[in-house]
Formats: sequence, structure tokens, C-alpha cells
Amino acid sequence: MDVKIYAINLDRSRERWDSITRQAAELDLDVVRVPGLDGSLVQANDRIDCDDPAFRRKNGRTMLPGEYGCYQSHLQALQTFVDSGEPIGIIAEDDVELTRDLPARVAAAFDAVPAADVIKLFNHRVVGFRLFGTSSLGDNIGRATHGPMGSAACYAVSHKGAIKLLNGLARMEYPWDVALERGWETGASICTVRTNLIMAGRQETTIASRSVYKATKFPWWKRSKTYLHRILETVRRVRYARGN
Repeated sequence: MDVKIYAINLDRSRERWDSITRQAAELDLDVVRVPGLDGSLVQANDRIDCDDPAFRRKNGRTMLPGEYGCYQSHLQALQTFVDSGEPIGIIAEDDVELTRDLPARVAAAFDAVPAADVIKLFNHRVVGFRLFGTSSLGDNIGRATHGPMGSAACYAVSHKGAIKLLNGLARMEYPWDVALERGWETGASICTVRTNLIMAGRQETTIASRSVYKATKFPWWKRSKTYLHRILETVRRVRYARGN
């Protein structure tokens, strides 16, 4: 199966686009550019489909411009894929390191777990993994009991799965990487590979530094609702990982 890669790239990140297109040419992969939204160019009052009070309550901090841009960019990538009419696509951020066998491994993963709508191909951590199936190319696919797993740098999605995400995540209440994993809310079957299929994040993030993230957090005494919400989310994630 010819699985295309939809790579999100900001206009100001020309070097990243040059890098990923060189990789694609060397590896004989089909990469489609999806122009990303630069959140720094959108004033807070001009953000659309964004529930800022819910974001603050559920995440315990303020929203970063880059997070808003990232969220909208992933929605655009999903819509571009849906419009193509293709059965399976790969959504990637432009700092990933591709591999020649990535499309084949993605196709094999969906063959192994045909009920999956999304299969994450890269995570920062996978804890409490529950195996759903093993592909013909040896990749284990399942769900993690604990999370969030971190990063939405690269994931594969089916056509119907992309539509579920577009409908279920149309309004922003979390950063994209967190929102993507919440299949218990969107009704999508979100799975992951146990071992990353690609490398990602080697270049400096275009969203924010760690110090900037830290500065957006509210004092601990203002995050009581956030702590309670995270406890409930943990219970939901465990049940979801078990297939409930």
C-alpha cells in the first residue's frame, strides 16, 4: 500500500522542509506539505474553536500561542488527508527522521489491528503497555495504561479515524498531543506501537522552551480542579487501555 506522509511545516521553517524533502527523496517516500499555522501571529482574542477557560481548568496553566498553532495545524493535516480519499495516511511534524520501511510497517500495523483508527508511531514514554496485536513486520501494537505518552510528532490514521478526530477534537481544550490520546472522549480507537518507528524532536521546538512552559503554570493552590481532573483522566485511561 502506498501510504503518503503529510508533513506539517511553518512558512518560516524552510530549513526543516528542505531537510524532510531530502530524506523523502533519498528514501523514495511520498511527502505532502501541509502549511502550518503560526500561532504567534494570531491574537488571543482572534482564536477560533478554542475553549480557553476549559484549557486553563483542565491543564492548570495558560495556553501558549504555539500550542494553538500546533493544534490547528494538525486539524488541517487531517482534513488534507481526508480530502485525498486515501484509506491510510501518516501525519508528521517536520522534525522527524523518516525510514524507508515506514509506509510498509504502518500498513502492516493496521492489518494486525484493523479496528484501530489511529496508531501513534512515536512517544516519549510507553508505560503499562497492553498488547492488541503484532504486525507481520514484528511491531507490537496496543495501548498504554499510563499517560499521557507525550508527543504527536508522527502517527498513522485511517480515513474514518481522521473524520472521528476532526469531529471529536474540533474545539481545543488540551494541547494536541494530549487531546489525540483521549479516545474515550472522541470515540476513536487510539493505539500505539510499543517501540518508536521513527526518531523525532532533534531540532529545537517551534512551540516554546521548557522555561516558557513552566512560566505558564498556575501556583499549586490554584490547580485543585486540575488535579481532580487528572485523577479522573487516569481512571478513564486505564479502562480504555483494557478495551472498555
